[in-house]
Formats: sequence, structure tokens, C-alpha cells
Amino acid sequence: MKAKPPLRGGPRPGAGRKPGTGRYGEPTQTIRLPQGAVAVVKDFLSAYQARHKLGQALATAEVAYPERDPSPLALPLFGHKVAAGFPSPADDYVEATLDLNAYLVQHQEATFFVRVKGHSMTGAGIFDGDLLVVDRSIEPAAGKIIIAVIDGELTVKRLAFEGGRPVLKPQNPHFKDIVLQDAQELLCWGVVTSTIRKFD
Repeated sequence: MKAKPPLRGGPRPGAGRKPGTGRYGEPTQTIRLPQGAVAVVKDFLSAYQARHKLGQALATAEVAYPERDPSPLALPLFGHKVAAGFPSPADDYVEATLDLNAYLVQHQEATFFVRVKGHSMTGAGIFDGDLLVVDRSIEPAAGKIIIAVIDGELTVKRLAFEGGRPVLKPQNPHFKDIVLQDAQELLCWGVVTSTIRKFD
């Protein structure tokens, strides 16, 4: 007579966290550490986890980089600003030329472009579908508009500090501030320097 299988205990098929779905995006294993090395390893793991979250964010974002050594394209730059009322016939002379590559990209190796999705920054002149110019070499500071990674997603917000803690502020009264909780980590991926919008 065959023994009956136990009614309780033992692993269930398909139970448990799927491999590669943890905080580091890959299987983990248990190791023993000297107590003096715990703080160092924790710092390393925090940075490792931040890179994983950034990789997740980039996988879903529309990101592009400036062309390396683009051919100069200097177009005429008229000497006077365009009037919103009636134009002056005397203002039809060319003062200089302007290359948009040089004008928009100050640090080529540290610059990338990202497409905006959403309406939380309309008060800053940033609209859904705009192309942002982002410079990673600029130090993020209060008042700067930054690209941040929060919980594995990219977001564009104005950086502020309240009570010594960073706060991400939308520029649209219909959206709420993002106040980081104790378990959350802010990763700044660059400072927005310009926005590009095409009119149909």
C-alpha cells in the first residue's frame, strides 16, 4: 500500500518570488560578512539597486543622445526680436549665424534627450510630447528642473528642499508634490536645460 502524500508542508509548485523579480533584478544568495564590512556592502548594494532602477526606467523611456561630431549647420540669425504686433520693415537684416547644436548642447558627452509624457510641468512651459535637453554634468540644486528616477520610473519635476528633505514639485496646480518616504531613494539623472517643441 502506497503512503499518502502529506497534506501540509513542502514547497508548492509555482510558489515564491519568481527569479529575477527582486529588488536587484537577479537571483540572490546568502553570505556571511565580517561586521566591519556590513556598512560598506550596504552602501554598495544601494548603489547597485539604484543602477538597476535606472535601467528599468530607461527601458520604458524615449531617450536619445546627441550625434557625435555633427556637421555644423549655421543658419541666419536676425538682429532684432520678432514683434508680437506689427513687424518693422527696417528689421530685415542678418546680424549673425546660429548653430542649434552648439546653442542647445553645452556638454556633449553628458547630454541626452528625453520625450515628455504628461501634463505636470505645463506651468514651466513643458508640455506633453516635448523633447527635453538634459545635462548630467550640471549639479542638481533647489529650483532646477531635473529628471529623477523614483521607484524605477523617470519623472521631470522642479527640485526643492523642505525640512532638509528633497521634494519634487510639479508646475501644475492639479498635481501634488512628490515627498520622498523613508524607504524611497531619489536618483537625479540630470538637469533640464532646454525644451524643444515642434508645431504641426
